[in-house]
Amino acid sequence: MVGVLATMLKQTQPMPCLHPTKSLMSLSVSGESKVRSKNGMHRLLTVFCAAAAATSSVVAEESNVWSYKLTTSLYATDHERNAVDINLRANNGPHTVWIGQYDRGPDFKQTRTGYEYTANYDGWQVVPSLQLAEGGFVGGSLGLQIGNPLYLIAGFGRTNLRDYYNLNFDPNDMVTWGLGARLDNGHQVSVFTVQDNRLGTGQMITHGVWRWQASPLVRWTLDIAHKEGRSSPGEPRVAGNSVSVGYDRGPHFVRLAFDQKVNFSDNNQARLAVGLRF
Repeated sequence: MVGVLATMLKQTQPMPCLHPTKSLMSLSVSGESKVRSKNGMHRLLTVFCAAAAATSSVVAEESNVWSYKLTTSLYATDHERNAVDINLRANNGPHTVWIGQYDRGPDFKQTRTGYEYTANYDGWQVVPSLQLAEGGFVGGSLGLQIGNPLYLIAGFGRTNLRDYYNLNFDPNDMVTWGLGARLDNGHQVSVFTVQDNRLGTGQMITHGVWRWQASPLVRWTLDIAHKEGRSSPGEPRVAGNSVSVGYDRGPHFVRLAFDQKVNFSDNNQARLAVGLRF
């Protein structure tokens, strides 16, 4: 799989502009929602292409050194079978490509892949991304940070509403806003909210994140979040909290999380992830 990923981006060129087709539209939404979905995806793809094209001269100067990150995660959820996800990410300069396999036995399985581009400018950063998944899922997002050491956080995402097990546990059809700061002695803090702005679920998650680069080899991460909303319009409203702790030492890392009302369901979930960078 490492060889496949390296070959995919060995000679990366700026992405051509794409136009959403009817396959991007979910059959379950109304005609008006389909038009909004198509326009939203079209805008995302247009911005994605513009960001990649604007930095094509910088890309040409990037080295051909690849780095990889392999993560194995275990998900233990109330009233569901335990699930496993294996994810491999490959990085080369501003490019990241990844492939993953989520497996919950006979209940649900899905292969996913994606690409993101991190464009750094003087005092701001733009990160467009695209995701594809087995079953016809297509999604895109655009993240933005402006300022240094105090920075604004903004984001926007759209999908075609096909079945997708959400492993980032925030709404995918969303807007994001917040603030962050890079502090002395390797500390970084941020507070941001991710809110559904398409499906009428009222889903909203607010995160408080602390990162500490304790030494060149050691990093700690703490993410505390609160969520409110419905799994779908008309369903009962739920509220819950989550906490995630991460520890990195050299190439190895471990993440442990507990999430109430995961993905706005009635279930709680515990997560354990271990991995290796190489």
